[in-house]
Amino acid sequence: MGRLVCCFFLALAMWTTPAAPAPVGSTSQVPDELDRVAGVVRDYFEGWYSADPERMGRSLHPDMVKRYVDSLPDGRQVVHSVTRDLMVEMTRGGGGSKVPPDRRNIKVKVLEVSGDIAVARASSSEYLEYLSLAKCNGQWKIINILWRFQASPARTR
Repeated sequence: MGRLVCCFFLALAMWTTPAAPAPVGSTSQVPDELDRVAGVVRDYFEGWYSADPERMGRSLHPDMVKRYVDSLPDGRQVVHSVTRDLMVEMTRGGGGSKVPPDRRNIKVKVLEVSGDIAVARASSSEYLEYLSLAKCNGQWKIINILWRFQASPARTR
């Protein structure tokens, strides 16, 4: 009888103990949400390369900030920031449209979606970017971007 009671309480403890959160990068996430997040990141990158300010604008939250750590010739590092409005204006001015489509090499990977927030990694022949997104009023929007130039011998400041 003691063994039966022990098994009962063990089963009860397992049933009432909350499950551990899914590990980062878990594949148990809702496929539709992963696709939606990837679509927003694609709108951002493809909007830039096709000089489409509407596509760029719809992917970005109004308070979005894009940041880049720059190393100055004297060794100091500074952080440059770009707002949503400036990104849209730079896109309207041509964005990355001078890069031929066959040389853009755009790749998007959604790293995690957890409820109404997500993280993605996107790259092209020129850029590597980590993007934070939030679901606002039912739509995914890019909130923050941290980026750098891709390492290449041709890239100089």
